[in-house]
Parts: sequence; structure tokens; C-alpha cells
Amino acid sequence: MNGTDEGLRGRVMGLGDLVAYQAGAVVSRTLIDEPAGTVTLFAFDEGQGLSEHTAPFDAMVTMVDGEAEVTVGDEVHTVERGQMIITPADVPHALRARQRFKMLLVLVRQ
Repeated sequence: MNGTDEGLRGRVMGLGDLVAYQAGAVVSRTLIDEPAGTVTLFAFDEGQGLSEHTAPFDAMVTMVDGEAEVTVGDEVHTVERGQMIITPADVPHALRARQRFKMLLVLVRQ
């Protein structure tokens, strides 16, 4: 998909309602996919995560629901509902669901 999810244009919606939890899984929904960047909503079941990786751009993770353990470089952070963290470009980072959580990932390409 490239562009904006057409079902979202011009509507007011709760972020938490746009993606559902699934047992033992990570579910994602891309809301915006443009050359300048992406906005993706994720739902992680407890114990799920993303293994350590890097990205060529800064990424902003906003916690919509629940709580996650986010490792950035050598530092481990607990990020809770309503909080956010920016993972710097080219720095290894990982996420793990201490409890199930939903997050909004905003990636702006430079």
C-alpha cells in the first residue's frame, strides 16, 4: 500500500480501535505510507516483541495502550500508555511486551 488508508480520511477515531490484539501475535496496520515516512499502528500480545534492529532514520514510538520494555542501545526503558520514546537513527533497539500493548510508530525519512 502506498498513501493513506482511505477508510481513515476525514474521520475521527480512537487509535486503540484501529487494530485488535491477537493471541500470540503482533498485528500491524499501516495508516500512512508515503515517500516522506510511515505511520503504523501495532498491537503486541504479552511476551511478543521485535528483536534488536537498527533503522536509518529516527523513529517515534507512542504507547497507545499497555506497557512495553524498549531497549535503545544499552539502556532499557519502560514505556507506558500515553508516553513516547524516540529511537535514534542507526542505534540498535528492540521492544518486548511486558503486558500486551499497542503502539503508534512514526517514521520520518530524511
